[in-house]
Amino acid sequence: RNWTREEEMTWAYFRPGGLIEVGGKLNPDGTLAEWEMHNYNSGPSALQTPYDVPRKKEQMHQSKSPLRQGSYRGLAGTANHFARESYMDELAHSAGIDPLEFRLKNARNERLRTVIQAAADKFGWKDRKKTPGRGFGISGGFEKGSYVANCAEVSVVNGAVKVVRVVEAFECGAIVNPEHLRNQVEGAVAMGIGGALFEHIDFAGNQILTDRLSRYRVPRFADMPLIETVLLDRKDLPSAGAGETPIMGLAPAIGNAIFDATGQRIRSLPMVPNKLPAAGISPPAY
Repeated sequence: RNWTREEEMTWAYFRPGGLIEVGGKLNPDGTLAEWEMHNYNSGPSALQTPYDVPRKKEQMHQSKSPLRQGSYRGLAGTANHFARESYMDELAHSAGIDPLEFRLKNARNERLRTVIQAAADKFGWKDRKKTPGRGFGISGGFEKGSYVANCAEVSVVNGAVKVVRVVEAFECGAIVNPEHLRNQVEGAVAMGIGGALFEHIDFAGNQILTDRLSRYRVPRFADMPLIETVLLDRKDLPSAGAGETPIMGLAPAIGNAIFDATGQRIRSLPMVPNKLPAAGISPPAY
């Protein structure tokens, strides 16, 4: 017989939980001097930083999970991008450098620089205007032969987060089917919002409580932002994977935008609800 929804959500595998530790040091000019990143349990995909750093240590540590674990779109790349790009933002803020300029300062890879600049240009990053309750975040990344960058704008009202606008620049070598690729990117944005803000499993008393879709919050039409996609066609390069990499930069771009709006740095997923106070928040000083 077929599984019921309750049986499936109780006995099927879950995306692996993980603990990620990251640290780094900067030179006086704002360039990376040292980098260290450890992933416990969730996987090694996209663990290696695409930024230029002379001394680095990046390790994946296996662990035993009491739950069945399986793959998620992008495998562990979404988690590792969230940790790395959130921390890159923290370093930029600690050095008093604009997050876009900080990434470009530390990215020698031409393809990475190109997607970051393309997303920022389309978004109008340098012309953004801060208003109360609005924040802007940026992220970059690389996996499976593809490069991605995201800019996100969020509104935060009484602790409630709404993603208002997302610009994603994506480069996967030569583009074979641009319309299909655009659909892949937009679908990744929608799915990425769920992982960034809502989707989680509740446990209590050695039982899984989230055993039906009515208890599992996924993105709805009302959650969808304005999505703008920039496809960079590199006819001089072979085509690479395009189904997974577009999801990886959503969560850190949104998290960085939440910090920009509120001054609150959220370091776990999903980021809402119940991770932001309803009042008493203020944007960071630059």
